[in-house]
Amino acid sequence: MNISGQQIQRVCLFYGSLIDPIVEKNLTNLLPKLSNVEKEDRVYVMVDGSMLNTRKYKWKEIKLGRIFNERKIIPLQKKRSEIVESIYVSHMGGVKKFLPKIERHLVDYNNKVFIGDGAPWIWNWVEDNYPGAQQILDFFHAKEKIVILANHQFNNQERKKSWIKEQTERLKNDEVEIVIKEIKGIRSRNQTAKEHKAKTIKYYEDHSDKMLYGTYISQGLLIGSGPIEAAHRSVLQQRMKLSGQKWNINGINAIANLRCYRKSKAWEIIKTIIRAA
Repeated sequence: MNISGQQIQRVCLFYGSLIDPIVEKNLTNLLPKLSNVEKEDRVYVMVDGSMLNTRKYKWKEIKLGRIFNERKIIPLQKKRSEIVESIYVSHMGGVKKFLPKIERHLVDYNNKVFIGDGAPWIWNWVEDNYPGAQQILDFFHAKEKIVILANHQFNNQERKKSWIKEQTERLKNDEVEIVIKEIKGIRSRNQTAKEHKAKTIKYYEDHSDKMLYGTYISQGLLIGSGPIEAAHRSVLQQRMKLSGQKWNINGINAIANLRCYRKSKAWEIIKTIIRAA
């Protein structure tokens, strides 16, 4: 029997749409779980958004969460490692739908480490729900602010590179307050530089308590959100950002649910859902 691509798509949409009600009912036996997590293990939680092309809203953000045990980070080379097990959770829509969905997957872990960019909704959620958890502002977003400011502030390339390096080293030495003072002392060379100076100062002041990178590194903690950015490419965009693709919202959430289960190595659960249906 020949099955068309359109028929396969309809089947995927149907079974993918069954996952959100399962999560809402908290049917724990149908939710992916990390294996062999000890009480003291640090479990990383990263959330971020990326854009997919929709029929109605053009480009719209889909949120993705990645959860993994630090013991599943396997070193491959000096500056390269692989995370061999993760749980993924996605949703296109507001945080009021996404956050309860990812929370269902966090109840079993005591030692959580949250790494994210400067989005207020992330840190408001963590503060409200996990006040004792470790919070880390993604180092590369923090450094990006320095680079953008330097690009608008300095004409001399050597001076620019030297200044970026100096501030980066200060950040990695728990000296964010010194960096803020340094930036405040800069005389902006034009209006654009002045605006970026103000934005950078506010960003650092708002998140300085999450920017103790020297301490984090000494404790063996990750300081970057690269794993969630990589996940957007491999879990979602690889399938859902192909040439010419446009989605409706229900279709995005259904297919993204299936992708998350597949990449979470939980396809046996999908088979159980199919048999039950």
